[in-house]
Amino acid sequence: MRVAAIQMNSGADVAANLQLASKLLADAADDACTMAVLPENFALMGKHGRDKADVAEEPGAGPIHDFLSKIAKHLGLWIVGGSMPLVSPEIAAGRVYGACPVYDDQGSVQAIYRKIHLFDVDLVESKESYRESRSMFPGHDVVTVDTPCGRVGLTICYDLRFPELFRQLVDAGATMFTVPAAFTATTGEAHWHTLLRARAIENLAYVVAPGQYGQHADGRLTYGHSLIIDPWGRILAEAADGDCHVAADIDPDLPTKLRSEFPALANRRL
Repeated sequence: MRVAAIQMNSGADVAANLQLASKLLADAADDACTMAVLPENFALMGKHGRDKADVAEEPGAGPIHDFLSKIAKHLGLWIVGGSMPLVSPEIAAGRVYGACPVYDDQGSVQAIYRKIHLFDVDLVESKESYRESRSMFPGHDVVTVDTPCGRVGLTICYDLRFPELFRQLVDAGATMFTVPAAFTATTGEAHWHTLLRARAIENLAYVVAPGQYGQHADGRLTYGHSLIIDPWGRILAEAADGDCHVAADIDPDLPTKLRSEFPALANRRL
């Protein structure tokens, strides 16, 4: 099986972002990929956090969902839809879910994960402040989905810093994690590679982590460095920046084999 991580520099124009995503997904399909993973906020990186509420969709309905469904079927490609704005119980207050839908190669939605951990952080040295909770509403459910590449555990960006979520995904049978992200340049340089490799190694699972890169409409700088990592922590593919896809061949049976030979998960005491 071959998987792709799609790297983008999304802006405030949804139509332009979808056009770019279409090209990059087609490139992944031409590269014989079975599944492609889009980055966080692939359809919109607006000037203001609450811009997401203006384009928020109901599950399975709306232009962004239609785009994902149609292109998945057209390309015969499983697509993990990074994240997009989904209507939440507090949509009237301008708060949306950051949601990751998964479409199969027939264009049918197979799962939707709503981001659990919201990025409310002050980076004192770089004088950066982020409050996702002002424009986003947290999800609660741990979500896995069966794909041709194995059972995939769905996460989004800041979730990466919470290993207990990944343990629950493993307990639910996940052999691969997807981590679509828009990591800041500051935190990405410090922690991105280390955290992703740790989640792969400690869970003996593949990690596919596509990122946003460069400067966006709100002035935010994101780190890029989209990665595909194997269950032993080896980086199989990486792109530092640029609108592109990176791809790698994976063995869906390798996590089970390694977990049998190196039974760290079975040896847990807590």
